[in-house]
Amino acid sequence: MFDLVLIIKTAGYLGLFGIIFAESGLFFGFFLPGDSLIFTAGFLASQGYLNIWLLLAILFVAAVLGDNVGYWFGAKVGPMIFKREDSRFFKKEYVKQAHEFFEKYGGKSLILARFVPIVRTFVPIVAGVGKMNYQKFFFFNIVGGLLWTFGVTLAGYFLGQVVPGIDQYIIPIVLLIIIISILPGVVHLLKNYLKKK
Repeated sequence: MFDLVLIIKTAGYLGLFGIIFAESGLFFGFFLPGDSLIFTAGFLASQGYLNIWLLLAILFVAAVLGDNVGYWFGAKVGPMIFKREDSRFFKKEYVKQAHEFFEKYGGKSLILARFVPIVRTFVPIVAGVGKMNYQKFFFFNIVGGLLWTFGVTLAGYFLGQVVPGIDQYIIPIVLLIIIISILPGVVHLLKNYLKKK
């Protein structure tokens, strides 16, 4: 597991921007720990290591710009994404899951996907591939980015302020966030597995 506190303290605002930007819209960013990272950053802000307002602004801009790059990439590269062979950093299954997610929820998928790791990275790319209306995409991108960055970061910030000695429980809390965030994917895989049987 990543030592998130060390990563955040070492990388600072610029590093956080880069990680969230990559996870939001670059193919290789899907493995980055977005939810747990911004929650931990919020917690560290409550302990005085980071300025909460600057942190929120940076994370929000990184998330929105990342999604825009993902959309642009999908729009330019198009169907070639679906023909690409599996590699260490790319699995067709990830794009397929994101495509199904996008088909099922439409524009709302951009908001919902923010809270689902891996899908979060690929849905803006799929929106670009599907030539989703850019104004509509941008609206849902802004709303999703705002809810995700502010919601998860402020949860870490307020817990850090309200619960005495929470720093002792940060690892179990982060583990819980990771479990909750991968749960939809696990449920989806189980459903697919049971359908095939």
